Parts: sequence; structure tokens; C-alpha cells
Amino acid sequence: MSGLGISVVICVYTEDRWEDILAAVSSVRAQSRPALETLLVVDHNPALLGRLAKEYKEYPDGGEVRVLANAGPRGLSAGRNTGIAASRGEIVAFLDDDAVAERDWLRHFAEGYADPRVMAVGGRTVPVWASGRRPAWFPEEFDWVVGCTYRGLPPGRVRVRNVLGGNASFRRTAFDAAGGFATGIGRDGDKRPLGCEETELCIRLTRARPDAVLLIDDRAVIHHRVPETREHFRYFRTRVYAEGLSKALVARSVGAQKGLESERRYTTRVLPSGVARGLRDALLARPGGAGRAGAIVAGVLTAAGGYAVGSVRARRGGTAFSVVSVSSVSSVAGIAHAPRDGRTGQTPQTGGTGQDEGGRTT
Repeated sequence: MSGLGISVVICVYTEDRWEDILAAVSSVRAQSRPALETLLVVDHNPALLGRLAKEYKEYPDGGEVRVLANAGPRGLSAGRNTGIAASRGEIVAFLDDDAVAERDWLRHFAEGYADPRVMAVGGRTVPVWASGRRPAWFPEEFDWVVGCTYRGLPPGRVRVRNVLGGNASFRRTAFDAAGGFATGIGRDGDKRPLGCEETELCIRLTRARPDAVLLIDDRAVIHHRVPETREHFRYFRTRVYAEGLSKALVARSVGAQKGLESERRYTTRVLPSGVARGLRDALLARPGGAGRAGAIVAGVLTAAGGYAVGSVRARRGGTAFSVVSVSSVSSVAGIAHAPRDGRTGQTPQTGGTGQDEGGRTT
């Protein structure tokens, strides 16, 4: 399994994260198990596209970096699909543009694919708070609000329903079987912070491949920056409401039984324990106990409200998303692959680091 090439896709959209993007790429360069390539997919931002293409025009060590324009509609899902279509590795890994990976990140991903049934491996995402410390009121059970691993997920390398998109990897054959990420469901620049695109994909994958195994290995660690604006209750409430909207869309697509399978355990076991822990801390006069308990209750009610609104919208047909095959993204974008070696994952090098500006759609 050590011979499989891994392509790393980093989707970017704003020059405001310039230093974060450079740090993310540097962390991929420093991996103990080198990546075959790093693909920076720019979401309809010509200035950023040109700046990154210039930055990585020459990349002598640590693997190739390619800068691509998102070949689909604006948004994270289409950007990921563009990266998948352009990638050459037998494994495709995803890293957030405001995160850095620990040195053995890709090595732990690769180890998970020793079992041929494994179609996806995710990792653990640790928050890096802009203020230097977790807000006292912010419950660990809701760390998914800021794109991080939350309290309640099992430790170790374990089988899961879905991986979390900012720190995940998939076999290329997973996309052949299930198609790419659904557009119209996830993040779109600065609009409402929707999510669940990786949940929908993973459920679709296990339906297409009932024998598929999806894992999370908590040794595959990345550190995800949480900006100051996301440390406030206002963002917490907005993100939780958006998650309810997204969950309704997923449940409408794949059925509530599968779409809410993990959420039932989370709301009936993990969150009540969190409330009890917060109240206990409050009684012991520990900072933030009452705030955490209150945030959990507020989070549940807000997510439920979003889910109710999203369900009504879905039934009325007011919200929809679409799934495309990765091969169709390749043809639309004019992306040409170099031949892949199925034994080693290595690709004959054609020299230089390219910039693909073709095929952008609006």
C-alpha cells in the first residue's frame, strides 16, 4: 500500500488567507510520506489564481504544486470535484486552506488503505483559536461548528458513517462508484455556512458500494485555525442553523434513517452528557460551565429549527443539489491526465508547474 500515490487537494477562495494557504502547502511538503502532488483549486478569483500561479511557478523540491481554476459553479464542492478530476494519485486527500497537517498525516492515511475494502480515511482536526484559548462557553461537543473534531467521536482508528471533509481522503475508485461531491449543498464563499456535502457523499458511496469501509484515524492530525469572528455566539448560532438546513436536504435525498443515523446517538447520548458536565462545572464554580450547558441546549433548538425550515423547503422543491461524475468535470474543464501507474501511483513528469485557467463556468 505504500506505493499508492496520494494527491492532496486544497480549495482556496480568498487572498485574505494568503499566509494560511502558504502554510498549508508547506505542511504537505514536510510530510514523512511525500505527496505525489498538491493541487490548489481557486474558486472564481482571478487575482488569487494569478498570484498563486506565480508563487508556485517553480517548485523544485517536495513534489509538484499545480494551481487550477474551479471548473464548476462557485463553491467548495465544485472546487473539490475539479481537484479530483485533475489529480493523478490513486488516493485523493483534502486539506482545508486554513489548516496545517502534522508530519505523519499522509502516512496514517495510507496505512488505512491496506484493507482493499477501505474507501475513505479521515483524521482528527484540532482547533487553533485566534484568541489563544477556547472560549469558556464553547462546548467541545460543538467543535464541528468550527470545522474540528468534536467530543463524542470514538477514539483510535474506527469505522464511521462519514468522514469530515477538511481532513479526509478517498480512493479514486470511490468517485468512480458514487460520483463527486454534490453542488448546491455545501459552502459557497461568504454565503450562509452550509455543510454536510461529505456526509451526503459518504452515504451515497456506501449505497453504491455496500462493502465499502470508511474510517477515521485520530492519529492523522491537522490543526485548523479558528478566526476571531467564529469565537462568538452569533457565528455559533448561524452555523448551527445552517447545519440544520443542510441535514434536512441530506435526509430528503438519502432518507432520514440513514441521513440522521449518527445524529440520533449524538443528540440522545453525547449532548445530554455535555449538559450534565456543564451544570456540574457550574455547581463547582468552574468557569464557563453554565455557558456550555446553555450553548448545547441553544444549539439543539437552533439546529432543530433549521432542520424544520429546510424540510419544508425541500418538500416544496425550493432547494436542490446535483451530483456530477468526475469524468464530466474533466471534459468540461479540458483537464488532461498524464498516465497513472497502477502499481506505484507515479506519473511521468512533463516538467514545470502548470496553471489551468480554462473551463471556468458561471
